[in-house]
Amino acid sequence: MDSLLPGSSRAMMEKGRVLRGTRLAMPSPDATGASLPPEAPIAMPVQDFDVAPPRSRPSPPIAPGLSRVGALFLLSIGAAFIGISMMLDGLQPHGFSAWEIAYVMLAAPLFTWIAFGFANSIIGFVLILARDVHNSRGYQRSTTRIPEGRAAVLLPVCNEDFLTIIGRLSIMERSMETLPGRDQFDFFILSDSNAENGKLEEDAYDCVRNAFVRPVYYRRRTVNTGRKPGNVAEWVQRFGAAYEYMIVLDADSVMSGKTMSQMAAQMDRESNVALIQTIPAVVGAQTLFARWQQFSSRLYGPMSAIGAIWWSDRQATFWGHNAIIRVSAFAESCGLPELKGRAPFGGHIMSHDMVEAALLRRRGWAVRMVMADDSFEEFPPSMPDLAIRDRRWCQGNIQHVPLIARIAGLHVVNRFQLLVGASAYVTSPMWLALILLVIGGEFAGAWRANALLPSGALLALTVVLLFGPKVMAIILTMRDEERRVAFGGTLRLWVGAIMETVLSILAAPIQMLTHSINLVSILSGRKSAWNGQSRDCDGIPLAEAFRTFRYHVALGAIIVVGGLASGITMLWLMPIVLGLLGAPLLASFSARKDAARALETRGLMAVPKAWWQLSSYRPLRTRLSVGRSNSVWTAPISVANDT
Repeated sequence: MDSLLPGSSRAMMEKGRVLRGTRLAMPSPDATGASLPPEAPIAMPVQDFDVAPPRSRPSPPIAPGLSRVGALFLLSIGAAFIGISMMLDGLQPHGFSAWEIAYVMLAAPLFTWIAFGFANSIIGFVLILARDVHNSRGYQRSTTRIPEGRAAVLLPVCNEDFLTIIGRLSIMERSMETLPGRDQFDFFILSDSNAENGKLEEDAYDCVRNAFVRPVYYRRRTVNTGRKPGNVAEWVQRFGAAYEYMIVLDADSVMSGKTMSQMAAQMDRESNVALIQTIPAVVGAQTLFARWQQFSSRLYGPMSAIGAIWWSDRQATFWGHNAIIRVSAFAESCGLPELKGRAPFGGHIMSHDMVEAALLRRRGWAVRMVMADDSFEEFPPSMPDLAIRDRRWCQGNIQHVPLIARIAGLHVVNRFQLLVGASAYVTSPMWLALILLVIGGEFAGAWRANALLPSGALLALTVVLLFGPKVMAIILTMRDEERRVAFGGTLRLWVGAIMETVLSILAAPIQMLTHSINLVSILSGRKSAWNGQSRDCDGIPLAEAFRTFRYHVALGAIIVVGGLASGITMLWLMPIVLGLLGAPLLASFSARKDAARALETRGLMAVPKAWWQLSSYRPLRTRLSVGRSNSVWTAPISVANDT
């Protein structure tokens, strides 16, 4: 791990004393012990979803956006129509039974979903080939303009490893040290942590606060109403009028000062843009699971992202972090109401980000998405940690379903984005239902299951739709010498891609059942917890992994028995069966750091380095000792290194 602050707490405090005379003095602590600037309130009215508000900005031309979405639909539906027509050939030639109708109702939308992903990827592939935009930044057309508007960098935290948070923050604020316009940026740590963790945070903050180059403020709410969106909204209402822009991060985010400055300058230039969302790259992988996901994201993600940037146009979405937002537009447009009713559809809006982007757009503001070299986030270190995060996202996205039709004045593209977000979790139980339907239909005598399974042209089309995007992304990487070298060269790139594909095939049925269980649980009214995420682990005991994935093993056994008894060719079921039966072993092994280090030693699943991992960057270093009761809390401040 790379330590990221100066060499000792004494050196750090001395640096703070030296800097105090050359920067604005930090204001006195408020009643909660936080150090904050003078308040600058701004109104943030709660929005009425049932009435379309007046537009704050003239709406950009709608036709181009719709024509782009139309092109996406034509590609998706065209490929899906061909595949569905081939599926129907395996059914009875004279009419449809109830079993066959159920089969078509499940298979058709699932095939369309696969075709949609392929269509998005092929748009990105063509754009990169035609325009050479593999590294297109969107907002970096002028790299010398100094931002004029003041910007606050917001870092919401909730029961996180605070030393690591400070480490990430130090990377970001130090990267602004030599930038023109750096005095336009202030940092805010917005804590929703409980009292015990809050005391540790305050002690650590008091120790390091004067060592930062930029103003870094800390505030902890004692009542975390509305979770993260409530945390940000409270800051907007108290301090928002003092800033033109806010750059919203997550606890695991890192973004360079250069990228922040360029985004702020772009907002200065385009007064009708309310939000610019970067597409963060995954960084900091230490376990095999995180390294494999990091490799997949960095290799395949840019092509898919460029496709999404193209068709979303000025109706892009928001992911809640690594984005810059015009404060006045956000305050005017994004006061979220508490929804009536019980969970999952009632209460505070959990997946607030996509809704906020849609609310900005309905007032006429443009929302854009861009690529950026220096915008990063981390990935959960293990399969159980990913499942916990996905459950929370699932509840939030399912909550959007009634809002798609309810919120008046939404742009059609934003409604489509909300639908896609919810569909991502609904497809998993649909896949599970389709598998069980095929086996059940064999037992009931409704069909010969082997006749329904893909063969010939349908199999070829399915393979192209599923794996074509991976091959296209590899081709683009092979054409770019710098990227190819960063991924380890030609041989290691292909070996890593094959390993990732095998692991992803095994993980797919695990995710299918996990999402299905989560969806059933959420629809039954069980709320998702909102605690600090686990961002580090090193292996999972096999017994614990078996308890976590016991339902997966049971379903795998049921499919084996059903498949053998029904006479279905087991070759088709093997990827599903192996993934489900092997779920505990895969989860346990992939959570290990030594497995990731073994790949690193061999140069496999390598990714391009982040700027702070390059030899030209000289990170600050320290170790902090913060007294608490009779114990000493000592830990390195760090962000993981990956190669």
